[in-house]
Amino acid sequence: MAKTKTVYVCSSCGADSPKWTGKCPSCGEWNTYVEEIISKEPGARSAAKFFERDEARPRLLKDVTLTEEARLDMQDAEFNRVLGGGLVKGSLVLIGGEPGIGKSTLVLQTVLKIEGVKTLYVSGEESAQQLKLRAERLSKKHSDTCFILCETALERILAHAREMQPDLIVVDSVQTVYTELLDSSPGSISQVRECSASILKYAKESGTPVLLIGHINKEGNIAGPKVLEHIVDTVLQFEGDRHYMYRIMRSIKNRFGSTSELGIYEMRADGLRQVDNPSELLLTQNHEGLSGVAIAAAIEGARPFLIEAQALVSSAVYGMPQRSSTGFDLRRMNMLLAVLEKRAGFKLAQKDVFLNIAGGLKVNDPAIDLSLITAVLSSSLDIVVDRSICMAGEVGLSGEIRPVNRIEQRIREAGKLGFTSMIIPRMKGAESLSAEIKLSRVGKVEEAFEILFRKNDSRPA
Repeated sequence: MAKTKTVYVCSSCGADSPKWTGKCPSCGEWNTYVEEIISKEPGARSAAKFFERDEARPRLLKDVTLTEEARLDMQDAEFNRVLGGGLVKGSLVLIGGEPGIGKSTLVLQTVLKIEGVKTLYVSGEESAQQLKLRAERLSKKHSDTCFILCETALERILAHAREMQPDLIVVDSVQTVYTELLDSSPGSISQVRECSASILKYAKESGTPVLLIGHINKEGNIAGPKVLEHIVDTVLQFEGDRHYMYRIMRSIKNRFGSTSELGIYEMRADGLRQVDNPSELLLTQNHEGLSGVAIAAAIEGARPFLIEAQALVSSAVYGMPQRSSTGFDLRRMNMLLAVLEKRAGFKLAQKDVFLNIAGGLKVNDPAIDLSLITAVLSSSLDIVVDRSICMAGEVGLSGEIRPVNRIEQRIREAGKLGFTSMIIPRMKGAESLSAEIKLSRVGKVEEAFEILFRKNDSRPA
């Protein structure tokens, strides 16, 4: 008879303890210990015992031969870019994101477009009829090589996989899969750890790439043990706001490519559409003659695009002025407002300031600081910023405009969209930049304001 016992396992590092403790002694995280019921059977320590493999022997590194294998084309330019050129055979890819953000939609519409690739789609959350309804909404032309399996038992999933020998496996989601060797419930730390380890073993031995869809917890991290992110080859984060149309896929970990790539999608009724040029969609064309709008050249990952910074400054109706920010760090916005008041002499202490990044994006690039304070002053003074000017520059506490990285890419992106002038920081090597557009180099915020407001004083009638 199997012996059972209760242990407490840290959800962050996987350390176990016979009793609950508030702070994990291994990783130092607080309130991460959860109760697990484990079962010990003779000779059954892991679900990996179902698979046999040849005994591995040590070899010299110089004797290992390399074979250049073609990556699996996902028929999605954005997906391929984030993966590093396609899906590597035998790789394990984890896709995480908030509920309802579109993870299952993205993966299902991707496998439906791939032709000539036998795909096994394992669904532990939806029935075959529900998947059929979603597939009808996403695509009228279905792939003849996509097979659906509604199963949550790991042993039966791998048995079907060995029998079918598919070219691609999708597991939606890994938190619903369980192994019969453990008595704990699906989604627990021990179940996720053992199931993901067994799936990884199958992927490496058979050379079959596997896409795992994972849930996230309330802190925004992928649910389950932290070891799950360590054993997989690639971790992709699918993020965005359900109230906006844009979704961003970024790579957090990638053993076969760069982690600086970014994929942008637009959510529609018939699925997710690739956004090839996000700058044209993020810039509206109907703010001519309106104050409080400035264009910034930002970079997310390795991809440059232009965004619209919007600001509204009004007199405080109540005693305490309001500070609100959407898509930008509120603490950094307060710092920029303090720099404006201390270094530039603009009094905003009795003003309500509302800041918004158009399109529902969340941008952390410090190079958009200059455009943010420009939008704030444009709204406060009610002066329109010239539509043909964009800018890039980080604002320091002393009011200086600090250099930013990849300035050449920002300038090329601005020139591609028809901007004729750009304000950039004074930096070494900036003199050799190609003069695609007129470049105005500034070192302090006062110099930028001189260019923007004194020479372009065009108050709306």
